[in-house]
This record gives sequence, C-alpha cells and structure tokens, in this order.
Amino acid sequence: VEEAENRETQDQDGYWLEDDSRPLKEIPLPMQGKRAVRDRRQMKIQIISSWESWKKSHLKSLKRFQLEAADVLSRMEVWKSSLHKIEGKFGTGIQSYFNFLRFLVMLNFAMFLLTAAVLVIPNIVFMTVDLQGWTLLNTTGMMENPDSKSGNCSLYNPTQEGLVSFYTYIMDLLSGTGFLELSYLFYGYYKDTDVGLTTAFSYNIPLAYLLTSLFYLLVSLIWLVRRSVQGFKLNLVSSDEALTNYSNKVFAGWDFCIIQEKATQLKHNSIHYELQMDLEEEAIREKIAEWTTRQKFCIYSLRLLLNLLVIGLLGASFFCIYIATQYSQILLNQDSVASSNFFLSLLVQYLPSIVITAANFTMPILFNIIIGIEKYSRTTEIKLTLLRSVFLRLASLGMLLFSLWTEITCAGDMDESDCSGCHYNYRRYPCWETRIGQEMYKLIIFDFITIVVVMLLVDFPRKILVQHCSCKPVQLWGQQEFLVPQNVLDIVYGQTICWIGTFYSPLLPLLNTVKYFIIFYLKKLTLFVNCRPANRTFRASSSNFFFLVVLLMGLILSCVPVLYSIMVITPSKGCGPFRTQQKIWDILPNSIEGLPRVTREFLFFIGSQAFAVPLFVLSCILLFYVVSLAGAYGQRVNLLKAQLQREEQDKHFLVKQIAEMGRANQKNNNNRVSFFSSLMKTVDKP
Repeated sequence: VEEAENRETQDQDGYWLEDDSRPLKEIPLPMQGKRAVRDRRQMKIQIISSWESWKKSHLKSLKRFQLEAADVLSRMEVWKSSLHKIEGKFGTGIQSYFNFLRFLVMLNFAMFLLTAAVLVIPNIVFMTVDLQGWTLLNTTGMMENPDSKSGNCSLYNPTQEGLVSFYTYIMDLLSGTGFLELSYLFYGYYKDTDVGLTTAFSYNIPLAYLLTSLFYLLVSLIWLVRRSVQGFKLNLVSSDEALTNYSNKVFAGWDFCIIQEKATQLKHNSIHYELQMDLEEEAIREKIAEWTTRQKFCIYSLRLLLNLLVIGLLGASFFCIYIATQYSQILLNQDSVASSNFFLSLLVQYLPSIVITAANFTMPILFNIIIGIEKYSRTTEIKLTLLRSVFLRLASLGMLLFSLWTEITCAGDMDESDCSGCHYNYRRYPCWETRIGQEMYKLIIFDFITIVVVMLLVDFPRKILVQHCSCKPVQLWGQQEFLVPQNVLDIVYGQTICWIGTFYSPLLPLLNTVKYFIIFYLKKLTLFVNCRPANRTFRASSSNFFFLVVLLMGLILSCVPVLYSIMVITPSKGCGPFRTQQKIWDILPNSIEGLPRVTREFLFFIGSQAFAVPLFVLSCILLFYVVSLAGAYGQRVNLLKAQLQREEQDKHFLVKQIAEMGRANQKNNNNRVSFFSSLMKTVDKP
C-alpha cells in the first residue's frame, strides 16, 4: 500500500517515468523520489539477451570513464585557483580578461604543436639524420630564374662575413636578422625539397608548409566560432531583462559545496560585484528612459561630432604609420646608416613599431575621454571603446603591410625596372617573406617590451606615489584601476600579429605562447599589487562574447594578407620552399597532378563549379531551414516570456487582494472589538 501511494505521488508530480533510464543522479528528484525510483528499478525484472547486457555494462563503463576523465581534466585546468582569487576580489568582469588570456595561451600552444609536428621536426630530421635509402627530389638550392636577365633573383645570402661585434648579436636577437634569419624561425630557411621516404610515398615540404599554414587558420576559426557560440548563448540569457536575474543570483547563485572560509568570502564578493553591476545598469537605463526630446537631440548631435573627431584621429595615425614605414625601409637599405651606430640602427629597425605603439598608446586615452562625454552605459562604453581601439590597431597592421607591399611589388614611386625580371623588388627584398616575418617578429618583441616597461615605470611608481604622497594632485589621480578594454586590446593585437606572421615565421606561435604565459603572471601581479576594485563594473558574460567577436575580427583581417601573399605575389626565387613556383598556390594543383587518376579527378571535381554550385544551393537551403527554425523557437520563447509576465501580474494581483482582505478583516476585527468594548461598558453601568 505504501509503495502504491509513493508510485501514485510520483506519477502525479511527474517525478518518474516508466521509460526513464537515466542514472539516478541525473534525474531532477528529491531524495525520497530517487529512493523510490531505485526500489522500483530493483523490483522490475527484465529478460535481456547477453548482447544487450554486455552493451549496457560497457556503456556504463564508458560513461563512468568519461566522468572520471572530465574530473581529472578539471583538476588539471591551468590557473584555476588564480582565476577564482581574481573573481572573488575583483569580480567576474576582470576575471573574464584572464580567462580570455588563458584561452589564447592554449590556442597558441596547440598551434605550435601542430606546426612543430608537421613542419619543423620533419625538416630538422631530413637535414640532420643520415638519409641513406631515401631520395631527395627537386632540391633546388640557389637556383637562377630563367626569366631574369642576369639571374639576380636567386641571389640571397644573409650570412655575415668577417668579425661580428657583440652588439650585432643583440641587434640580431631584437630584429630577427643574422643568426636568427638562418634558423627555422623564418620562411627563408626552409628548403624546396620532396623527400622520397619509400617508392610509393614522399614527404613534400612545400605542400606541408602551405597546408599547415592554412590548417592553422582554419582550426583557429573553428575554435573561435565554437567558443563564440557558447558565449552568445550566455550573453543572450544574461542580457534578457525579462528573466529574473536578481532572484537567480540571490536564491540560486550560491554554491553550497563551499566549506572553506576563504572560498566563501571569494564567492560572496563575486555575487556582490554581479549585483552591483546589475543595479548600475538598471539605474542607467532608467535615466536614459527619462530623457526628453531636446536632451536626446543634443546627445545624438554631440555623439556625431565626436565620431567625426575619432575618424580624423584615426586618419592621422594611419598617415604617420605609412610615412614611418616608408622612411624606415629606405634607411634599412642604406648600409652606412644601419651600421654607423647601435642605437640609431635600433631606432631605424623599430621605427614602424614605435610609431604604431605610440598611436596605440595615445589614441585609446583620447577615446576614453571622448567616450565619457557620450554618456553610454558601462557595457556599451567597453564595447565601443574596444571597437574603436581594435579598428585602430588592426588597421595599423594593415597600413604597415600595405606600405611594405608597395615597396615589394614596386607599386609606389620607385623605379619599376627593379621588379621587371622577377615581378618583385629583388634588389631591396631578395627574400621578402622573411622581411615580413621579421617585421611581425619585431612587433611582438616590442609589444612585450612595452607591456613590461609600462608596468615597471608607470604602474608601480603610481602605486608608490599614491601611498606615500599626500599632495592633492596625486590623491586626485588616485590608485590605478584595471582597464579591461585596454588590456584585452593588447592581447588581441598580439594575437593578430601572430596569425599574420605565422606563414612567414612558423615558430611565432611558440614565441606568443611564452609571451602570454609571462604576461599572465605580470598582469596578475600588477592587479593584486597596484590596482583596486573598479568603481564601475560590467557584465562578464556579454564581455566574454564581445572579446571573442573582436578576436574573430582580428583573425579575419589576418587571413587577408596571408591569402594575398599566397594567391597574388610572386614568391622569392632565392629562398623558401616555393622558390620554383610562379605563385605559392601553384604547389597545390601541381601536387594533385601526381596523384592517382581517380583521386586527382575527385579533388579537381571538388574545386570545380560543378561541385561549388550545388554546394552553395544546399547551403542556402540549410541556412533557410536554420533561420526558420530559429524564428519558430524565438516565437515560442516570446510566448513563454509573455506567459511568465502574465503569471507575474496574476501573482501581484493575488497578493494585492490578499493584502486588501487582510486589511478588511483587520478592520472588521477592530469594529467587533470596539462594539464589544462599548457593550461591556454599557453592561457595567449601574
């Protein structure tokens, strides 16, 4: 009888279904309901075959292994405790920056492993191990170009002759020249070699180089899109005003598994910052809703003028970068200037990097001043500041590459006779791919040096002045806040440089991994030592999504110069794995020609219009289906939201009715008491 009552209760409350085969811990039931489900399953007798029994037992073992593996991976998560400390003391907004930085460290390290396994290690093996029994095919070395009149296209010898001074090694280390140019760090050191491992298989190094570079960008794109979709879901939920954000944080935001006092305080601070952010944004929305028509007109007119000012500042920055790049390239080709003085040579080498860094340092300060006048919410301020600053930095890289390509392809005012024989300026740039790789290398090095110098010469002295100097200007300056937009922009800028330069310098992902690994600890140190919690917080979920969108913009921009180099510009004839090709992309169809006939025809069919047109039509149909499905889900969600709002109104109405009934009952009780009191007084009279 008791079991029947329990079963009836479970069926009425929806606690348990007959066909529910999930584990008990995954079923949303109270403890009493789970016990009843367990007893019911034990009483249920099923006759199954040995195959089904083996299948169920192995599925359970596989699921148990997956859970244990997920638990081990969560414990091995890099910087987990540091992120929890940052979240507790400074909120989820600043923690999102460090989480984003950790993601870039893992991305660069994974891409380095890919490049090392497919490209660098095979080249080292082929050049160092005795290749007896192996055949070296198409080993070109320093070949002459038959189209050239004098064969100067193939002249490339970066080896330094004679006695080399000590400061030259320092210059080589900072600029990527000299001994670094003759290493696996740069494009020019890789050979145009097809190593025949067996009679049926050969390792084509140029093809491996091209496919590794393209696969590197493709994997980064897939990884970013997947992570952005996850962030978009969180952003969509957290930014919805119809949902009960406050009640969710207050009643469901606490982790009851926390037992340590320190962890409890960290979690308490994290929830406090989130509630502070929600209340601040709600106050700003209410203030904007109270604007009059005149106030809106004034604000929008002011924003228009300030945006025109921002465009003017961006144009001036791009012009300065273009002039600095042109001047630097001219001086680098003058040996007397480059070798006359160490500091002068260093200044010439880093002149474009210095101008780009100066623009990236001063312009965001002006943007922060301008954005404060425009009167946006905190989240909108961060997004708009990031958008302006990232456009400045990414367009600065584009301007640098544009000025280099005008020199390489003789598209500027120089004599076009330098490019007539080789289709590129072989006099100034005998290995132009390595020169671009060196520019990206210098940008990464200079960006890291700038971050360290700012921390040592600006952040720490500011903290000391605020602590020990009581003068009014210093106190008004105040202790430093951790500016998330500026710091995010720094790492997005560095990652974009890495994406662009990886084709010209395959080991840049390793350099970027080490750089970001060091930056994580430097930023953590300056955060806890020099910074204070921000007076104005922002939503971490929307910021995480926007960070990834900005990074995705950097990836798209980085694909443009790489694809342009592969498709359009003639590769260098004196260096690199593509020295015998008219275009870098030609190595792919040439390699396909050597495959068996069926495979060759299949690959050419995939690249033809006969395959592209049906694929495009099918993609349009799938896109239309997904959009229609999303619209249907959106309508359903809107109906559910409207239903929740109606239920909320009904609850408010019922509470109001209950309160009115309570006041009416209280009034009736008071009347009764007064009546009986007067009656008793009447009875007591003689």
